[in-house]
Amino acid sequence: MKRILVTRTDRIGDVILSLPAIKAIRKAFPDAYIAVMVQPRIDDILKGNPHIDEVIVYDKNKKHKGILKNLGFIKWLRSKKFDMALNLHSTKRTNLLCFLAGIPRRIGYARGKADFLLTDKIEDIKKLGEKHEAEYSLDILRYLNMKPEFSDPLIYVQHEDEKKAEEILKTLGIASGEKFVILHPGASCKSKMWPLENFAKTGDMLIENLKIKVMINLALGQAGLGEKVRGLMKNKPIFFCDPTTLGELAALFKKASVVISNDSGPAHIAAAVGSPVISIFGRNQKGLSPVRWRPLGAKALAIHKDVGCKECLAHDCKKGFLCLESISAQEVFEKAKDFL
Repeated sequence: MKRILVTRTDRIGDVILSLPAIKAIRKAFPDAYIAVMVQPRIDDILKGNPHIDEVIVYDKNKKHKGILKNLGFIKWLRSKKFDMALNLHSTKRTNLLCFLAGIPRRIGYARGKADFLLTDKIEDIKKLGEKHEAEYSLDILRYLNMKPEFSDPLIYVQHEDEKKAEEILKTLGIASGEKFVILHPGASCKSKMWPLENFAKTGDMLIENLKIKVMINLALGQAGLGEKVRGLMKNKPIFFCDPTTLGELAALFKKASVVISNDSGPAHIAAAVGSPVISIFGRNQKGLSPVRWRPLGAKALAIHKDVGCKECLAHDCKKGFLCLESISAQEVFEKAKDFL
């Protein structure tokens, strides 16, 4: 039996956009043992995935921090006797781990990240942003002379997470089956953040014009942003920024009528559970635009305005993030209305 390790140790959205490749690997190797290595917490959204035999959590900041703990992890990984590693996002660390674990064939993009540790180096053209990230992951399989079929990412929401989401909604005053919209105004960088007042205006328009409940949802660490949006609104939204697992968050998004989000991991979670999602993009830099990073799904929509920048300076923008400012609350409201 072939034993395959897939590594993707970056962020939530990156892992979700790797799901089509994982599904394609399973189709190409139906009898293989397939393990996927991710960061802590992200393993939660891989639960129940029929294409994965094992999820390996590599915790570089805590559990596996330091030389001795890393050596222990490498020894354990070596005992798994993998035949092949597919590094969907090559890093110095993952390349080294796979090398020291004695995995005979190690395939990944040559990103200048200890590439000499890979046995098969694929030219890294991702930064050109000519196609979607999911397609770049599939290109690794094409390198192996496979003909993978493209598919949208899918998170298999677990029953216990569904139950938890129902309990959360009940405590928030949202009845079973009742329509509601989630606003997610957070992001990892200010160059990805639509103005908070626009989230507030959109929320007010939804409540006033469509008589629908609006929930502001953010991770606990970004709850302050949600507080600002709530303070800018004329109508009272539902506020939920309590700790949840990513599985519970996926279940919550699955029950939403629409999710409106910045370019962020939660937007990809919403799309992967089949919810209508409006994702707001700013950056137009090659490799960072929605061409490469938009959420994938039948009901996923990315809104982006090209304001003529020849070079995107991201968080050092000299135009006051005109690309984001150019997207109006009215436009987002109309798109949400269409979904509803």
